[in-house]
Amino acid sequence: MGLHGVKAVFFDLDNTLVDTAAAGRRAIEEVLPCPSGPSALTRPRAPPQVISALQSKHHYGEGEARAICDKVQAKLLKECHDPAKMCITDLRISHWEEAIQETMGGEANRDLAAECYYLWKETRLQHLTLPEDTRGMLTELRKRVRLLLLTNGDRQTQREKIEACSCQPYFDAIVVGGEQKEEKPAPSIFHYCCDLLGVQPSECVMVGDSLDTDIQGGLNAGLKATVWLNKTMTTPVDTSPVPHYIISSILDLPAVLQKMEHKINAKLETDHMASSNE
Repeated sequence: MGLHGVKAVFFDLDNTLVDTAAAGRRAIEEVLPCPSGPSALTRPRAPPQVISALQSKHHYGEGEARAICDKVQAKLLKECHDPAKMCITDLRISHWEEAIQETMGGEANRDLAAECYYLWKETRLQHLTLPEDTRGMLTELRKRVRLLLLTNGDRQTQREKIEACSCQPYFDAIVVGGEQKEEKPAPSIFHYCCDLLGVQPSECVMVGDSLDTDIQGGLNAGLKATVWLNKTMTTPVDTSPVPHYIISSILDLPAVLQKMEHKINAKLETDHMASSNE
């Protein structure tokens, strides 16, 4: 049984359904040498091949290794990828290459950078999971509405993430921005999603953590509602797009949809009464 007025829900992937940021941080931690002392018991152990790469090959200390990883993390946060100019693999190897050179000086070491990148990538994918309670929520929600996964990003990178967290069975369709002419927040990709599911924009809800892409995109496309996942419950700046609803956990979504349904039912009842009085 569907929801009145809502036929489909679009979900963002990164930091909405799966905690990509946390997976990336854990991967960074695991390419660092383990310190000595009590803290070594609580930090994930670094893979031996990376310890060898960062310490044996170049005699890096823990501080130098951490500085390299911090620089990579900063570069990832500021990353602007144009697939027409460079593939994502080359770009991210370059992040490591630049971080190593900026920290240690000397000539660039592409081989070491590639070794670090591939291990970081593999480790991050291992930590990408779709939580069990989220799986349950999606399963129940799909009994009532159609579900679509809509994610921006490089085709290969996003498909690897989707495969890693095994989220395909929970969705009626999956759309990756890197495979389309335009990404979120362009209205075209949202309208493409609507066409895939055979629904109208006014029958769809967009759920995501990004005001700039998910919420602004949903507003641009004329969707029925936008739901902003704001885990820290921080107050956005005045110039930010204004979502219809705000939640602190993805598990709060069913309650929001129920609230929407109550509003729609109340309006239908009011309209019916007004019509009867006429």
